[in-house]
Parts: sequence; structure tokens; C-alpha cells
Amino acid sequence: MTHPWFHATGTPRVLAHRGFVPPDSEGFVENTLAAFAAAHAAGATYVESDCHVTSDGVVVLFHDDNLARVTGDPRRIADVRHAELAAIMADRGGLLTAVEALEAFPTLRFNLDVKSDGATRLGRLIPPYADRVLITSFSDRRRRAALTAAIERGAIPATSAGQGTVIRMLLARATGSKKLVRRVLKRIDALQVPERFGWFRLVTTGFVRAAHDAGCEVHVWTINDTPTMMRLLELGVDGIVTDRTDLALAAVAARR
Repeated sequence: MTHPWFHATGTPRVLAHRGFVPPDSEGFVENTLAAFAAAHAAGATYVESDCHVTSDGVVVLFHDDNLARVTGDPRRIADVRHAELAAIMADRGGLLTAVEALEAFPTLRFNLDVKSDGATRLGRLIPPYADRVLITSFSDRRRRAALTAAIERGAIPATSAGQGTVIRMLLARATGSKKLVRRVLKRIDALQVPERFGWFRLVTTGFVRAAHDAGCEVHVWTINDTPTMMRLLELGVDGIVTDRTDLALAAVAARR
């Protein structure tokens, strides 16, 4: 049985990467209230975001571990109190905590990437919203820590494999054993991966077929041009993670 996170739409899915900042927009940036509202207004059901924790322990939606790229302030998120960070982001689209985002957009499904050890406390916060949350991280250790925190509180969010699990899946697939692939991907709902790792093309028809055989969806990031979207959809991928929510929704609609 698939997790309720996947029940909101059929495949292929469009995951609005850090919300949606239209090319002609002014005055707001990624991972903000305005960006998630724009994704929702464009027709997205799934949004991808990232979690860090402030110096006073608040889990906020922010990609980088510091403020330099977004605000010019070199400080780390972990060194700034929540109230100050909210004030800094007020004229850039509006900071959201993880709970605020889930409360503000009750019809959206959230794909939340745990970016730091402190942010694993996300798992303690999401039990009331677990049907609408998929937890992921490059680090399987962080991913498992957040999942464990949620499960201990009686909730089971969906989850996407970390980098280590993806590598183990590839090694298992190289043996030709479907049973071993299924074992590696046990309790994994999705593989969220780039199309390539450097020169190595990761997402192929065989990769997608192996994931599907193990009961996992394949979501590819971060795809921003229509020809690549269409090519990946032809391969059978289940989701496109994109900064161009508008283009991806149009590409998916063209195939239905």
C-alpha cells in the first residue's frame, strides 16, 4: 500500500523546488511564504523544501546553511535566532517554520530535506501532518533520525533514500538480483536523484524499472527545461523536481 503522500495526484508528479519564483517576479526569493503561495497558485500539489534549525531551536525552511547567498549576511542559520531571521526575511517573501508551512498550506504535500543534524528534530513536529510529509536527506543517518523521531510519536511519514542507499541500490542492481534491490529499498518510498552523477548517467529505463519493481517512485532533480522534462517522462520517471513549475505542469499536462 502506498503512503498517503502519494495519493494527492497521479503520476507523473511535479515537485516545486523550494516553491516557485517565476522568472519575472520581483521582491521574493525561494523557500518563502511567497514562493510556496506562487507554487500553489500555479497549480502545484507537491513542494520541495529544506530544513535548518535556528540558534533557539526552531526548524525553518531554508536551503543554505548560511545567509550569504540570499541576504548577503555571512552568518550561519544555526547562529541566528528565529525572530531575527524572520525579520531579515520579512521583505524577501517571508520566512516559514516547518509547522507554519504545513498549517498555511493544508492542501500541499511537502517534500522536506533535512539539511543539518539539528534539523532532524523535524520528526518530532510532523506527526499531525505525517500524511502530507515526505522526509529526505542526502544523509541516510539524518533521514533515519528524523523518521525515528516521528515514528516514536506514532507517525510514519513517507521517505526518499539518501545518497548511501542510492549507491547500495546501484551495487545491488549490478548483481542482477531483484531480490537484493528490493531488500536495499525496503521501507523506501522514492528515489530522488539527479539525472547524472558527473559522467555517469544514473536515470535510465533500467534504473526506473528496477525502482518500480521494488515499489519505489523515481523523482529527478533539478530539471528546468521542457525537452529534458519530456525525455525523462518518456523514460517513465514518476516526478520532476523543478524551479520551473509552470513549464513542468505544462509538460505533464501535454502527456495526459
